[in-house]
Amino acid sequence: MFTFLVGSVLSLFSLLLWRREKHGGGDSVDVREVDGDKWPEKIAGSTDDIIIVGAGVAGSALAYTLGKDGRRVHVIERDLTEQDRIVGELLQPGGYLKLIELGLEDCVNEIDAQRVFGYALYMDGKNTRLSYPLEKYHSDVAGRSFHNGRFIQRMRDKAASLSNVRMEQGTVTSLLENKGTVEGVRYKTKNGQELSAYAPLTIVCDGCFSNLRRSLCDPKVDVPSCFVGLILENTDLPHIDHGHVILANPSPILFYKISSTEIRCLVDVPGQKVPSVSNGELAHYLKTVVAPQIPPELYESFISAIDKGNIKTMPNRSMPANPHPTPGALLLGDAFNMRHPLTGGGMTVALSDIVLIRDLLRPLQDLHDASTLCKYLESFYTLRKPVASTINTLAGALYKVFCASPDKARQEMRSACFDYLSLGGICSEGPISLLSGLNPRPLSLFFHFFGVAIYGVGRLCIPFPSPKRMWLGARVISGASGIIFPIIKSEGVRQMFFPATIPAYYRTPPITNQSKEVLL
Repeated sequence: MFTFLVGSVLSLFSLLLWRREKHGGGDSVDVREVDGDKWPEKIAGSTDDIIIVGAGVAGSALAYTLGKDGRRVHVIERDLTEQDRIVGELLQPGGYLKLIELGLEDCVNEIDAQRVFGYALYMDGKNTRLSYPLEKYHSDVAGRSFHNGRFIQRMRDKAASLSNVRMEQGTVTSLLENKGTVEGVRYKTKNGQELSAYAPLTIVCDGCFSNLRRSLCDPKVDVPSCFVGLILENTDLPHIDHGHVILANPSPILFYKISSTEIRCLVDVPGQKVPSVSNGELAHYLKTVVAPQIPPELYESFISAIDKGNIKTMPNRSMPANPHPTPGALLLGDAFNMRHPLTGGGMTVALSDIVLIRDLLRPLQDLHDASTLCKYLESFYTLRKPVASTINTLAGALYKVFCASPDKARQEMRSACFDYLSLGGICSEGPISLLSGLNPRPLSLFFHFFGVAIYGVGRLCIPFPSPKRMWLGARVISGASGIIFPIIKSEGVRQMFFPATIPAYYRTPPITNQSKEVLL
């Protein structure tokens, strides 16, 4: 009997040792090293509540927000090193308020971020300054401009500091679907190993070049122009603490500080291609076409930046949100919705969306009923519309108005816009409130956009309206309608102006099995 017991113990001990060597210890559990932290994960199954694809602004902020609410979050990002990008460097005050609401406002600290209090607008030798209406807010509330990579790294670090958030470097190659329900993702680690990750909810926010969005939405991507990015050093802007917009020919030029010693310059080039960098065509274009149109205070630094040769380009993409509600999955950020970056509204939209998702998910303990969760989250697409559509429409409309045109009516509209904003009072405060994300109301946008057009017509009819001027005024109204109505149509008239008429607006959190148990 004793021999039998000893033999059984030795056999059990040997079996445990074999399993420990094969699986790294535990019951069918693999303990993987991920950025210095160990996280136990079942080989077949899931210990995650949510998978987030992408750790840019949207992915990092979402990971921290959901992790802070107690969710077990697995973030998979293609490259966790600090990136050097020329967009996503200006956060409007409305976006900063959302950052505060998410508890992420300290992420703009210690990165040499610059406070922004408004814009200076230049056209045909004239300039006007438009300040954000910040009087009723705390003194810390303002826009922020910074190096995009530094900002994202701060948010990644904050998200990764939570014990229930796991950051992993890997490339997601596909969504794992079962009978129309997304159950997770297939991805390659940085070592080339192919793995699968499972969770009841997968949120895709892998940026403007997303390779996953096609299965979750109907992407209609437009590329109206490209940005050419330069950094001007050791100089200052004519209007301190303000972004600068030059209404140049053929399209706008932007300047704003991204550190105490650096000014970002973004030159908009219409079309999907820019002149060649390698053979010097782009440098020649910048020196001969662009340089003569910038403020003289910045001319020498601009030429010096061109000569240094560190010129970056980026296509400006626009894509209305047109999702296919899919059980087990959700789109977010630039993978879901894009607008021209002229107004710097992208991060404000993303952070506003994250606040909505957080509030929608908070009442839910169980995320495993994919079809019920999907139906409930359809309310997200309706609730986000007034804010997102206002910012999207403003960006698209302003870009078209600010571009030079041989059409006389478009020229009048452009000139009227500059003069309307220069009037001050509600004529400047209203549009800058929309631009800043502090008052993203669709009706206010509609009012001010046609206010500009009517102001332009009024100028043409004073002192005496001739038939030629009246015809031009009619063309101004027609041109304004031709700019804004197609954008509103793509955003959805009903969702943008009358969201309360959409049934999904009233969706309430589903009662899960766990909730029923609590009620009982």
